[in-house]
Amino acid sequence: MAKANGKPEVEPRELDVEHELPPAEEDGFIEKPQGADPAPAAPPMEEELARITAERDALLDRLARQQAEFENARKRAARDQAEHREYALAEAVRSLLPVLDSLESAGKAAASEELRGGLELIRRQFEDTLVKLGVRPVPALGEAFDPHLHQAVEMVDRDDVPDHQVVEELQRGYKLKDRLLRPAMVRVSRNPKK
Repeated sequence: MAKANGKPEVEPRELDVEHELPPAEEDGFIEKPQGADPAPAAPPMEEELARITAERDALLDRLARQQAEFENARKRAARDQAEHREYALAEAVRSLLPVLDSLESAGKAAASEELRGGLELIRRQFEDTLVKLGVRPVPALGEAFDPHLHQAVEMVDRDDVPDHQVVEELQRGYKLKDRLLRPAMVRVSRNPKK
């Protein structure tokens, strides 16, 4: 067939082209019949609110626990620091106690009254400084023997005092607050009549 403009008229024909498309069912293009598998409905507002409230409560509980753990750790660290300071002070004072013993011995052995008075003054100043730091002497002479505070060097037979009483203090003991720095070295009575 020819057209008026001189060009042949081409009849439309169908093109035979195959396209590979995935099955429509896998892509979700095929609609399922109604009533077969209904889509889940959105949860009601009450359920959503209950879920969010439970989540909030769990988070608040977790936060409270973590705050308590933090507070406990802070207190533990402060307590450890205080114990460390006290331990350091105890070691320093413990190293000074022999100096105090020497001052006391020198005061007792001093030949002149003037030297004895000077040494006694220095010893008292030293003791006053230790008292300000919390150091106290351990009571010993005339006390009942306490193995937590006293170190028995010798047992002495005496019938004029009760059994297990401190009759002589050889070296003074000291405590720093409630901590024993050094036990008192003592002689303890043993009453043969009892």
